[in-house]
Amino acid sequence: ASAFQQPISAARPPRLSTELYEYIPSGFTKASWAKFKESEAKKKAAKNLGRMGPKGFKSRSFQSFQEALERGEASHMMPVENAEKRLKAGEIKLEDIPYMQRGGSWDNSDVKSAKKVRWLKSDEDYAKGGFKREQSVSIFGFGAGLDWTGQRSKTGPSSTESRQGMTVEQAKKYQAPTVSQLKGGEIAEKPKKKVFGLF
Repeated sequence: ASAFQQPISAARPPRLSTELYEYIPSGFTKASWAKFKESEAKKKAAKNLGRMGPKGFKSRSFQSFQEALERGEASHMMPVENAEKRLKAGEIKLEDIPYMQRGGSWDNSDVKSAKKVRWLKSDEDYAKGGFKREQSVSIFGFGAGLDWTGQRSKTGPSSTESRQGMTVEQAKKYQAPTVSQLKGGEIAEKPKKKVFGLF
């Protein structure tokens, strides 16, 4: 067993340093790298990447667009071909490019010289938090969505609650009228079922 043991007099190897250093790219000082990382974090936070919906432009609700369309204050926008080239040539202005294409805002607030589009009440409601309701993940448009786990409390009409003049129990037994009944004919009695169609 002594053959496998290290002699007491043997020199121990020097201990390796475990000190870690921060990575700083070439061309940066420690202070400038910290400042750059801070500015990048602010840009990322401003983009709000976790939100639902489009992230490249600021849109209005469909309800607001429909209201403005009916008033004649909005129109359907079509993409502009060769927009950058035509903009540089001076053929069009920046506000002539639809906001979705230029990555701006529906009310032209991203273009300094452009005429701002008037906000409707529905736009104000949408901006104050109504977009959260519009951006629901429910397949029914908005709301709680399907109860995939069966854990939520059940909702719906009770057996005695009246809907369209009938209780739920009456609605289960309801049979739609036939064409002859709708034309004023008498309700024909159903023939009695016979055994094997013979008796």
